[in-house]
Amino acid sequence: MILDRFGSRNALFAVKCFVAAMLAYYIALKIGLTRPYWAVTTSYIVAQPLAGAVLSKAVFRVAGTVLGAIAAVVLVPNLVNAPELLSLGLALWLGLCLYISLLDRTPRAYLFLLAGYTASIIGFPSVNAPDAIFTTAALRVQEITIGILCGSLVHGLIFPQTVTATLLARIDAILADAERWSRDSLAGASDAALDRDRRRLALDINDLHQLSIHLPFDTARLLPRVRTLRALQAELSMLLPLASAVDDRIVELKRGADAPRPEALALIEDVRLWLGDPLPVAERGATADRLIARASALEPPADATVIWRDALRLSLLARLAELIDAHRNARDLRDQMRSPSRAPVTPAVARLLARSARRPLHRDRGIALRAAAGTTATILLGCIFWIGTGWADGAGAVLIAGVCCALFGNSDDPAPAIMAFFYGTVIGLVLAAVYAFAILPRVTDFVTLAAVLAPPMLIGGMFLARPSTLLITLGALLGGLNTVGLNDRFGGSFDAFLNGGIAQLVGTLFAVVTVGLFQTIGADTSARRLIRAGWRELALRSDAPGRPDAAGWVARMLDRIGLLAPRLALQGEDPGKPLLDALTDLRVGVSIGELRQLRIDGSTTEAGLITPVLQGVGAHYRALRPDQPAPPQPDLLAGIDRAMRGFRTSTPGRHRSGILALTSLRRNLFPGAPAYQPEAGAAA
Repeated sequence: MILDRFGSRNALFAVKCFVAAMLAYYIALKIGLTRPYWAVTTSYIVAQPLAGAVLSKAVFRVAGTVLGAIAAVVLVPNLVNAPELLSLGLALWLGLCLYISLLDRTPRAYLFLLAGYTASIIGFPSVNAPDAIFTTAALRVQEITIGILCGSLVHGLIFPQTVTATLLARIDAILADAERWSRDSLAGASDAALDRDRRRLALDINDLHQLSIHLPFDTARLLPRVRTLRALQAELSMLLPLASAVDDRIVELKRGADAPRPEALALIEDVRLWLGDPLPVAERGATADRLIARASALEPPADATVIWRDALRLSLLARLAELIDAHRNARDLRDQMRSPSRAPVTPAVARLLARSARRPLHRDRGIALRAAAGTTATILLGCIFWIGTGWADGAGAVLIAGVCCALFGNSDDPAPAIMAFFYGTVIGLVLAAVYAFAILPRVTDFVTLAAVLAPPMLIGGMFLARPSTLLITLGALLGGLNTVGLNDRFGGSFDAFLNGGIAQLVGTLFAVVTVGLFQTIGADTSARRLIRAGWRELALRSDAPGRPDAAGWVARMLDRIGLLAPRLALQGEDPGKPLLDALTDLRVGVSIGELRQLRIDGSTTEAGLITPVLQGVGAHYRALRPDQPAPPQPDLLAGIDRAMRGFRTSTPGRHRSGILALTSLRRNLFPGAPAYQPEAGAAA
């Protein structure tokens, strides 16, 4: 049966979409709105499987619609006598809104996107009746708001699937995976499969961030605090560099004549057992404290006699202790999210919540500007054709082209997505023709109308819930519902229907052509830009004088890794090497932050040792090119070793911190270099 194929959850989603659409249509008709199909289509546009996502999208859409309507009311009456200026104003408004939305990169960006193309939806058809622009804008806002409210009501109250339940289940799965990957790393099971699994953590953390935007709008009885989720994201973000650093030190020590000592191996095994057994909060914390104390006790002394083998052991044990603490914190924060009380479940959670901050994301202003300029150019070229030919339905083609460019402007190659939308529009128009001229004229009451609309709309709702058919389904629903004749009265000529349908298809195809000219950059180019952005930030971090923002750096790099992985996969290449390089860059950035903090807190002598190293790292990353990667200069290795020797005169605590940061930097930038020599020219 079709229900078994799609699943009962998708079937329920389809039913709720249909109920929301019919409720919106009924209310719009009852209060006398002239184009109630906007309420129907809006109820489908805001539909989401998660109740909180529906409500957040509804809030963003209402705000964006009102803002777009205000823009149309301001632009059209003032520029209607200068069509070229009106076209330019609407095009620039949509381009600006698209630019802001692409920089935001969260579900909140929907607000700006709606503000952009709502102005076009209201503005272009109002060119022939500028005196009625305020009435037109008010009607569109009412129709869209009714659709939003009905969709929110139905999806939020009828068997809601909450963001909270999805989020908590996702967190449990991520924590279990992260603990398994750490156990495998400590067991020495480092292989390609483990590397791929660990890199997936970046994608998981990005998913949590997207869900967190909807959390304040959720309908669950007990909502986790967004601050707790941000603190959890910060701890999860540190697992990747810490686990990979511990893995590297174990592998490097095993290569030499001296493997980790038996006491250290016993500690590693106990940590593996602890990670495999999620204990209650109090017992978990006490066990973690004992393991961290054992790691600290096993550290070799960071004194003037430290040799490379001891530096590696020190780094292994220190990073292992940090890894234990990060896993403990992540579990505590998970328990905090499930706690019915807002009181911290442990004192550590209180500290973590106090320092949690907004998670910064990667921003590519160049790509955003290119997409905005391409969308602006699309509208202007469309307006030139519309005004030059005097095509009566040209306004519809222009606004459809602009909407397509805006909706899919965040893609490296929007053309395939727009073509899928085009195919869906063709399907929708064919169905609309059958309904408009063969079925709906015979309908005499609302109940019968709902019954005849049910089959295609229910099937559309089921396909809408599947990502693989989402674009085609949206095209079919919007293309069909906007032209089928769901107005305040049935009727209309076939010529008008045909001209409107042609305008939709021409506008969509025109967008395919223009995005190929202005907005397509390709996955390869996009991947190179992401890699260069990380290198650029590393160079800036190396030269920056202030205090480092380690959490912000890790968050942005993990976001870049999450963006990089699917683009590398699209190229048909093994993404392993570039992503491993990105993880190396992530660890280098952490080491740079530690050195910068040491320079700020330390003496003039220590600053004199650290500054040349940071300058060398900055020069290396500024000179890197994706097509011609070059190894760091030998002078940088010599500078790192010189700094390690210079820290021997520092206090024990600062000597330890310096050795840790410099050892990590040396291993990441020069993994194949000979062992560090405590005295120049001496054997290690």
